[in-house]
Amino acid sequence: MSGQPAWVDHAIWWHIYPLGFVGAPIHDWDGGSLEDEHRLHRIVDWFDYAVELGASGIALGPIFASASHGYDTIDHFRIDSRLGTEADFDDVIGQARSRGLRVMLDGVFNHVAQAFPRFVQALEAGPDSRESEWFHLDWSGAGPTHRNFEGHDELVTLNHDSAAVEQYVVDVMSHWLERGADGWRLDAAYAVPPRFWAAVISQVRQKFPDAYFLGEVIHGDYAAIVKASSLDSVTQYELWKASWSAISERNFFELSHALGRHNEWLETFVPATFVGNHDVARIASTITDERHLEHALVVLFTVGGMPMIYYGDEQGFRGAKEERVGGDDEVRPEFPSSREELAPYGWPTFHLHQQLIGLRRRHPWLVEARTETVELSNTAMLYRVHSGDEQLHVALNLGDEEVTYRVDGEIFAGEAHAGGGSTRIPPHGWVVLG
Repeated sequence: MSGQPAWVDHAIWWHIYPLGFVGAPIHDWDGGSLEDEHRLHRIVDWFDYAVELGASGIALGPIFASASHGYDTIDHFRIDSRLGTEADFDDVIGQARSRGLRVMLDGVFNHVAQAFPRFVQALEAGPDSRESEWFHLDWSGAGPTHRNFEGHDELVTLNHDSAAVEQYVVDVMSHWLERGADGWRLDAAYAVPPRFWAAVISQVRQKFPDAYFLGEVIHGDYAAIVKASSLDSVTQYELWKASWSAISERNFFELSHALGRHNEWLETFVPATFVGNHDVARIASTITDERHLEHALVVLFTVGGMPMIYYGDEQGFRGAKEERVGGDDEVRPEFPSSREELAPYGWPTFHLHQQLIGLRRRHPWLVEARTETVELSNTAMLYRVHSGDEQLHVALNLGDEEVTYRVDGEIFAGEAHAGGGSTRIPPHGWVVLG
């Protein structure tokens, strides 16, 4: 198991995409300063709501000066003026601390915007300059060209073999940890050589041993990446995909297989688990049968891992992701200014989150629990989660008929008929048994 800080064992994050959450301009922004609007305070206004939900931390998306959507950074040492000022950031930290909330920042260190000052200087200074060593520049043609991130020319890939880039990232991470952040989500961590993360993180940990480092990794050998990079954890995209796909397509064999791989990774680290984030379609839009949204949430909160809740998912927000400019807008919306503006239909989903988080708090061993499939069909599944002498049974039913399992116990969540050594799960129902 990775040596992540002990406090992370109890972490449940409310994940926010700040620019969208506060209604900041993205596509039609002229670059002028908007810091006088102090939009970061709109996030603070929802901290009590996050605590009520059951979260213990706020995972903030990009908050640093950028050209547009936040993942095209211009200055990692400056708060984006569309969000506010450094004083506003300090207030975020202070208000979070007063409520016992941790704060995780989003660091984009694989690439930068073309307006990143060092890149502008490199183009002006030429191929033999110190600035040019920060990037992968080709000067052989009529004009210099640069390596970009996944075909997006506006995103300039950094040279991770550069000692100057390594020191820069160390300095950025250390600066904001010093200012009160508790950890970093590292964007596009899969695109960066693991040796770079290992070198950077080892230096940062010397001063901040309790800092947490989560890498965005979409596919690959998660355990090998964690070991080579010294990251504490990575994003568990395989389980995310299996959860909604198995439920939508009524194929629990896919979920069972994914949970087997999940067990293997838990031998090395505690994965970050989720059913939604800023890069994927909303879970309430993906699972079209509304009766089965609850099943995805039950899986999220009853298996091993560190759960992350993407803002709005706890209210059943809907939104599709499209492959076009602005295609993420639906899944990165502005959050209402008050609780009264939240739609009434969302509160049952909020209360289910509370119930399942409460269950998890009462069984803290779930963070490292292993999952064993007990009975399985396309539309029904019984699995056991266990750690040492502790165990729970979880039954899921997507079918139109009642399902009976030869397992009995106290019903902690859900609805079923239990007794006499068996439990009957109603059509489209679920239950968690002690």
